[in-house]
Amino acid sequence: MSSYDLYATPVPDETWNVPMGGDTRFTWEYDAGRDRLLNLYQKGKDKQWDAQKRIDWDLEVDPNNVAGLPEEFNPLVGSPIWDKMSQQDRDEFGRHQGAWLFSQFLHGEQGALNVSARIVQSVPDLDSKFYAATQTMDEARHVELYAKFVHEKIGMYYPVNQDLAKLLAESLEDSRWDLPYLGMQVLIEGLALAAFGVYRDLSTNPLVKQLLAYVMQDEARHVAFGRLALKDYYAELTSKERAEREEFVVEGCYLMRDRFKGREVFETLGMPMKECMEYVDSSPMYTLYQSLLFSRIVPCVKDVGLWGDKVQAAYADMGVLDNAKADLEALMRQDEEIAESVDRERHERELAVRKHEVDEAISLGGASS
Repeated sequence: MSSYDLYATPVPDETWNVPMGGDTRFTWEYDAGRDRLLNLYQKGKDKQWDAQKRIDWDLEVDPNNVAGLPEEFNPLVGSPIWDKMSQQDRDEFGRHQGAWLFSQFLHGEQGALNVSARIVQSVPDLDSKFYAATQTMDEARHVELYAKFVHEKIGMYYPVNQDLAKLLAESLEDSRWDLPYLGMQVLIEGLALAAFGVYRDLSTNPLVKQLLAYVMQDEARHVAFGRLALKDYYAELTSKERAEREEFVVEGCYLMRDRFKGREVFETLGMPMKECMEYVDSSPMYTLYQSLLFSRIVPCVKDVGLWGDKVQAAYADMGVLDNAKADLEALMRQDEEIAESVDRERHERELAVRKHEVDEAISLGGASS
């Protein structure tokens, strides 16, 4: 069955064409390179994996509660709207919510795939081209696994969120080589990484935990790549050039803040939009979620040197300024450790299954004799 047949609302069946500005840059310097980026490139090569083999696709998923979260994590719980809904309506809402969330993860990864390929072309230095090439392979794998997950485990897609589409287009259309970096590596990837982390840590479903832990292991390197490449470049900008990038960051962060409110689900199901959005905006759970979403972006923006008054004022307005204190290196180490822990747990489960099979075979053999 075609993906087009599984969309909650129809989408055009032609490609979305985004015109790109800027040059494809070649360099004839093959020996020089920054050790930090070359080490990251080596790590990117060492950490390649196969989504068909590393993930246990036989694990079951409840399409009405994809991540297996308790009901209180729904921002509408406790509202008159929720209280009036039948269990069937709540299940349908849960399915649409899961389809919408993982569809946005999927569309974001396709955006990352195209932007990372663009970075290979546009970045002027070879060490960045090397690493961006490994990221392009990572992003292809992420598109592959999220597409398989949405298609086979949920059976419903949602169109790309328009806030995400706008930031993707702006990142690709700009002729300056660093804007795709800033838009994708710092803003879009940074937000996605934090969102993945929330669901990875809260999910009770083993398959969802695997998907998110392994993707995050890759994404942490991608954000580190953006930090390393942009920090050196932004230190050399004029005040005017830096102000232009900071304006881009402010606009992009407001777009990203609104990306995960889920208004498309309310629209599709014919729910009262104004009341639903009021409950989402005032929900303590959503307020906490929104703060966590910026836990990777804010310290990264500060680290690359885009920390002017406008940026700080915007983060204060969003209530996320305290995230500037986060330790990105510690978060990256944690992402690596969690992925390795998920690998060990899967290996232990496989050993337990094999032991059970051997014990059964021995038992049957003893009974027959």
